[in-house]
Amino acid sequence: MPASDSRSPDGRRPARGTGRTSLAEQLPGLFEALLRLPLAALLGATLAFRPRTTGTPERKAVVVQTQILLSIVGAIVMLVVGQSLARAFGIVGVASLVRYRAKISDPKDAGVMLACLGIGLACGVGLYLIAIFATAFLIGFLRWVESLEPEPVQHFLLGVEAPKPEALRAGIERLLDQRRAKFELRSLSDEQISYEVALPLDQRTDALSSAIAALNGGEATAVQWEEKKAD
Repeated sequence: MPASDSRSPDGRRPARGTGRTSLAEQLPGLFEALLRLPLAALLGATLAFRPRTTGTPERKAVVVQTQILLSIVGAIVMLVVGQSLARAFGIVGVASLVRYRAKISDPKDAGVMLACLGIGLACGVGLYLIAIFATAFLIGFLRWVESLEPEPVQHFLLGVEAPKPEALRAGIERLLDQRRAKFELRSLSDEQISYEVALPLDQRTDALSSAIAALNGGEATAVQWEEKKAD
């Protein structure tokens, strides 16, 4: 029995191997993504937030966040690959071409680059609904985890020289509190008071110096900020 010859009304054969699907055909994949991406995030978080054993170093927040992010990236890639061997080889080939030699201070940025690669591949093979949902899910996830990070600060050694520095102590500490700074008294003498200060990045030292100098009623006051490297 001869093989059936399926042709379009205009007599042309349909293209094979393109991997293109209609939006309606992508709906099952979108429903899978609605389950798989949150589950990948949950299981990744279970591992990332596992209880610390005695003697292990404290985990950094950015590393924990990146571990969860990579779980999500893995789920996105597998959603794109599905059962297609061609897509799997395509991802390997594209990933091998990626070279990014700039220094990355936040490990999450490396994870986001991988996520962008996966989303781009999803768009390239026509899985638009998965690409859109994955993008929205990652934006929501990143906004949530980054909202949990402590406020970035700059570390200083603050020194204030004045005739009676003890009289300025309450005012200085009130000003530091108003600017959300964390501080610790380092020394107090008849001529100088000094603090170790963690100042939020949105606070300016020159404005704070002027406010400290104004506490002394016009008497000579020297305010010095020595930047320190964070531990």
